[in-house]
Amino acid sequence: MKATGTDTQVALLPPDTGELRLVVFDWDGTLMDSPRRIIHCLRRAAREHGLPEREESALRGIIGLGVQAAVRQLHPELDDAGIQAFAASYRQCYLEATDAPDEPLYAGVEALLEDLDRREILLAVATSKSRAGLDRTLAASGLGPRFVATVTSDEQPSKPGPAMLEDLLRRTGVARERALMVGDSIYDLQMARAAGVRAVGITHGAHSDARLAAEEPAALVPDIPALHRRLMEP
Repeated sequence: MKATGTDTQVALLPPDTGELRLVVFDWDGTLMDSPRRIIHCLRRAAREHGLPEREESALRGIIGLGVQAAVRQLHPELDDAGIQAFAASYRQCYLEATDAPDEPLYAGVEALLEDLDRREILLAVATSKSRAGLDRTLAASGLGPRFVATVTSDEQPSKPGPAMLEDLLRRTGVARERALMVGDSIYDLQMARAAGVRAVGITHGAHSDARLAAEEPAALVPDIPALHRRLMEP
């Protein structure tokens, strides 16, 4: 069923599949308010390499892809060596820049994860970040112990293909019918569809309500508290 608005009341799992066992979260723009930092570092890398800066809509549009795929889409004039150099500049900025915007957790994240953990629902992360980038943010946020498994674009082909979700399903032993993907980009929703996993789009991140709705997720929610309410429903 197509989600046509935010916080829509649609069954998150198909009927007769049992209880929810696994929730997989995207990271940037879903649990952490990092799109502004991503955009800042994409612009800085473009300046360093003498490339034109893209409009914010274009920069937001590639959030969710692996960095090399994102650079290739933003700057198709670059060859492979140029893409790798740009990606290295971007990663250095993201990890080290002191003048880049902060990246706080969205309001309600810790309470949501605590409640899901209390209900013995497994939690995982599928992100197009690098392993170094994810490990850094997991340590800084203190959320690392909440997740039974994480996967990045360093270990599996990135979104929108199904490899990340399929890897997490194998590692957790959860049937795809009892798993749920939560993300703020169309690439999260496309990955979920390719893996046969239901998805919830969250609209406080990188991509617009309209772009997410066009992917026909099981539901759209405006923020983490709304997601929390949906997941706590009997």
